[in-house]
Amino acid sequence: VQLQASGGGLVQPGGSLRLSCVVSGRTLGNSAIAWFRRAPGKEREAVLCVDDNDARIYYDDSVKGRFTMSRDDAKNTVHLQMNSLSPEDTAVYYCAARGYRCSSSVTAFRSWGQGTQVTVSS
Repeated sequence: VQLQASGGGLVQPGGSLRLSCVVSGRTLGNSAIAWFRRAPGKEREAVLCVDDNDARIYYDDSVKGRFTMSRDDAKNTVHLQMNSLSPEDTAVYYCAARGYRCSSSVTAFRSWGQGTQVTVSS
């Protein structure tokens, strides 16, 4: 299983970015795909996940109403749309895959993308 994350960059506060995670080696229909982030000086933490039934689970209350996930089964790709970004969202963002059910635990995921840097700054 391989995951390829992309879409990070530098954005001003209040701006938007869309991250993408292309999954190969397993289908989204039997996978849970999560986005984690690691802010400077902090541990990697779960942000949002979509499970095999296309249900979303938010693990970080600070992104509710601003971040959404979408799943494109035809392209085996998951997107993370991030709106109203603030400097507190600055982090390396990782996508991760496991079977069927979501989890907020880093150790529950065996397959990881390489990370994409998101920097929110004026």
